[in-house]
Amino acid sequence: MSIIKFIKQWTLLFAICAGTIIYLLFSRISFLVPIGDVVGPRLVSLMPFVIFTMLYVTFCKIKLDEFRPRTWHFCLQGIRTLLSASVVLLISWTTSPETKMILEGVFICVICPTAAAAPVITEKLGGSIASMTVYMIIANCFTSIIIPLFFPMVEKSADITFLFAFLMVLKRVLLVLVLPLLLALFTRRFLPKIITWLKSKSNIAFYLWSFNLSIVMGLTVRMITRSQLMGTTMALLIILPLIISLLLFGIGKLVGGFWGESIAGGQALGQKNTVIGIWLMLSFLNPTAVIAPCAYVIWQNLINSVQLWYKGKYGYLKW
Repeated sequence: MSIIKFIKQWTLLFAICAGTIIYLLFSRISFLVPIGDVVGPRLVSLMPFVIFTMLYVTFCKIKLDEFRPRTWHFCLQGIRTLLSASVVLLISWTTSPETKMILEGVFICVICPTAAAAPVITEKLGGSIASMTVYMIIANCFTSIIIPLFFPMVEKSADITFLFAFLMVLKRVLLVLVLPLLLALFTRRFLPKIITWLKSKSNIAFYLWSFNLSIVMGLTVRMITRSQLMGTTMALLIILPLIISLLLFGIGKLVGGFWGESIAGGQALGQKNTVIGIWLMLSFLNPTAVIAPCAYVIWQNLINSVQLWYKGKYGYLKW
C-alpha cells in the first residue's frame, strides 16, 4: 500500500497524529516555540471560517424537500436529556470531590451538542446530510434549554442564565449552521454550475474537517500536557470518555436504525462538539475535569476512522 493511499484511508488518524506531533514540536523545541506562539493562535482563529466553508460545501448537496424533522431526532434529544439528568443525579449524591470532578467530565461529554463536522462524516459513511442538519438545529435548541437548567445543579457557582445560553447557542446556530445553509440553498437555486463543480470534488469538506481536526488536536494535547492530574483520576478521565463515546454511538445507531438511519443516528448522538464542551468546562464547571472532553475528541475520531476504513473496504457499515 502506498503512503498516499494509506493517508487517504486513515485521514482522520493522520490528522490526529499530525496535530499532536506539530504541537509538541512547536511547544517543546526552544527555537520553534516563538513560531508556535505566533502561528498557533492564528490557526485557531481560522477554525470558524474553515467550518463555515466545510458546511457550505456539504450543504450544497442538500435538496430542500429532504429538509424535514424525523421522529428519531426528538427521541435522541430525550435520551440525551435523560442521560444528562442521570449524571446530574449521581453528582448530587456524591460527597467525594474527586468523584464529583470525574462525574462532571462525564456530564460534559454527554450534554455536548453535535459536532459541526457530523454532516461531513455522515455523508462519507453514506448517511443523510439533510437529516443530520435538521437534527443539529433541533439539538442546539435543546442545548439552549438544558444547559442553564442543569449547570447550576452540577456546580452551584455556575453563573449561566437561560438568556445567556440561548444567545450563545443562537449565535452559534446562525453563524455555523444557518448562514452556510442559506448560502448553499441560494447557490443551488441560482448557480447550478458551482454545485456541479462541488459535486465533482466530493472530498473537499472532509479534508477541510481533517485540517480543523489537526488544530483541535493541538489544543487537546495542550490541555492534557498542562494538567496536574495523575494516577487513577487521570486514567478515569481518559478511559471513561471512551466508554461514553461507544455507548452514545451505539444508542444513536440503535434508535436511528428503527427509522432506517442508523448512520445519522450514531453520528448525531456520538459525535460531539468538544470545543464547545471544553469552553463550557473551563468557564462554568470544574476546569480540572477538562481532560474528559479532550479525551473524547480523540476517541470519537478514532471511532470515525474505523468506521470510514470499514466503509471504504467493504462498501457499507455492518454496525
